[in-house]
Amino acid sequence: MHQTTPVVELEDLTMRWESNLVLDQVNLVMQPGERLAIVGPSGCGKSTLLRLLAGLMLPTGGNLKLFGEIQNYLRLDQSHPPDVRLVFQNPALLASLTVEENVGFLLMRDGRLSEKDIHNQVMSCLEEVGLFHVSEKLPGQLSGGMQKRVSFARALINNPSKEMDAMPLLLYDEPTAGLDPVACTRIEDLIIKTTQVARGCSIVVSHVRSTIERSAERVLMLYGGKFQWDGSIKDFRESDNPYVKQFRTGSLQGPMQPIDS
Repeated sequence: MHQTTPVVELEDLTMRWESNLVLDQVNLVMQPGERLAIVGPSGCGKSTLLRLLAGLMLPTGGNLKLFGEIQNYLRLDQSHPPDVRLVFQNPALLASLTVEENVGFLLMRDGRLSEKDIHNQVMSCLEEVGLFHVSEKLPGQLSGGMQKRVSFARALINNPSKEMDAMPLLLYDEPTAGLDPVACTRIEDLIIKTTQVARGCSIVVSHVRSTIERSAERVLMLYGGKFQWDGSIKDFRESDNPYVKQFRTGSLQGPMQPIDS
């Protein structure tokens, strides 16, 4: 029987800021090809979890494994980091670089590909998000929605040092926050398309119900430092679990109370 290595394994993962216990011995196994949404009220630790997965910080307890390897070092300190790509709520583009230079930045810094090969790969990624015609523009010349689509194109770029069949982990942090419903639909479609084109798996952090239901297949409810519920999108729509029901309906009555900032 063919065995597959989980993309993500959290084993009693803990994150503490002085006296504030943000994540309390959480456990998770995410298999290749999964599309997962992590939901919960503001301040419950969702973005902290993404930063841990992205290697921007280290846990204060427990183990974090990516592609079967324990992560003991920050991403910048790793010589061969795992293929984890983070799409921020803010597109985080370099203002002084063109769209093409932003999307191809890592390839240019890596120096393994010729300028022609980098250009071809960048243009292919821009075409996937419908922006091949703005490659020479600066980020400041684009609308907010277009800038966000550029960040999706950047997430499609393949690292030439990775194996051809390697599966990236894509992390989306509040990708549709503050957008109108039509723009939300466009970005939700891009989340699905980007994950499929990159042949990866994804974790979406969002408060937007349409984004949760359209971009994920499985939902985790985070509150009080722990995963309070885990189920399919179908179960998420129908569950009577008090945490899920309160989140789904926006009720003030339920186990989730305002988190002090």
